[in-house]
Amino acid sequence: MQIKNFYIEIELSQESKANQNVCGDACESRKIKEEDRIITVLSDGLGSGIKANILATMTTSMALQFTAKNNPVERTAEFIMNTLPIDSQRKISYSTFTIVNIDCFGEAHIVEFDNPPVLIFRNGSFLNLNKKKEFIARPDNIKAMVSYYNIKLQKEDRIILVSDGITQSGMGKIKTPFGWSNDGLQNFIQQAINNKPDISAQQLSHLITERAKANDSGLFKDDATCQVIYCRTPRKLVLASGPPYYDNYDRHLAERVESFDGKKIICGGTTSKIISRELNRPIEVIINTEPSDLPPISKMDGIDFITEGILTLGKVSGLLEKQKPATITGNGPAEKIIRFLLSCDSILILAGTQVNNAHQDPNLPVELEIRRNVLKKIRALLEEKYFKTVEIEYL
Repeated sequence: MQIKNFYIEIELSQESKANQNVCGDACESRKIKEEDRIITVLSDGLGSGIKANILATMTTSMALQFTAKNNPVERTAEFIMNTLPIDSQRKISYSTFTIVNIDCFGEAHIVEFDNPPVLIFRNGSFLNLNKKKEFIARPDNIKAMVSYYNIKLQKEDRIILVSDGITQSGMGKIKTPFGWSNDGLQNFIQQAINNKPDISAQQLSHLITERAKANDSGLFKDDATCQVIYCRTPRKLVLASGPPYYDNYDRHLAERVESFDGKKIICGGTTSKIISRELNRPIEVIINTEPSDLPPISKMDGIDFITEGILTLGKVSGLLEKQKPATITGNGPAEKIIRFLLSCDSILILAGTQVNNAHQDPNLPVELEIRRNVLKKIRALLEEKYFKTVEIEYL
């Protein structure tokens, strides 16, 4: 999400308690495109497994719905607290929640209940946040303390949300008898950022989860979730696919790609030949040594990646829809394109509109869609699922 002079990258790393198939934490984000606003909610269900997951998912769903409708944060928290069931024996809520609502001006509105405190890292240290604390009276007369605070975000700020499976990892060990704790987590984050100042949200969240897992000797004793929000300079990418409708636009296409300030990908044999001709740069086909169901890639000076067109884009669309970034482990053309796309924030797609008669061949796979529809689907997935800013320009 683009906010004034910085971009917001948001990534999640999550693992279940050992020997559990379902994670009892839930973390969900939503982008309100019309308002240039992003909401993220983390909830930890009591216990583990399916029951905990249902409770946590119910909490995140309520929080997202209320926050998306611009309800006051106090009203949202009160509604959730009055709806959540209470454990009759321990007199504690069946789930926790943290809500982060970032508006178009870069103002973050944060609500916390029973989760480890949100950490905000800025200029080499963690901010001391001025929290407003209120007790909410529940129907059973049990009072619950909820914290509220607002902060104006700046470029290079990082917001870290975790469940207690992270902060309590290592509990009972000689070095960490009371768990990793917030102090241990902060020290680890500070060292990780000092070692790599431009570490991405995805990399940092994964590092934190892996370290917490190591604290528990490789087997989590509780569900563990870490989400990182990173405010930084946007990374840009252009993807050109398809020849322009009019031949006299070929030069325009090549110049747009050549002058673009960011990563450059070409998808399509005809498209790459047009750009090669107009820029007077040869194309070299690279023989793929790894097994792949897609045609080989090519290379050209000044271009980061060149592949075949519609078949590759169709696979990119399918992988984006069905899988998470961490599960995309292949090294084929489609997987490489996905890594390029997910490593960038602002993506420009230059879509040629000339019809390729080969795409009408009845012998091609039934699921094969024409380029325009595939690119629209990729844009929707990148925007809705991965919170990228995507523009399609038709030529």
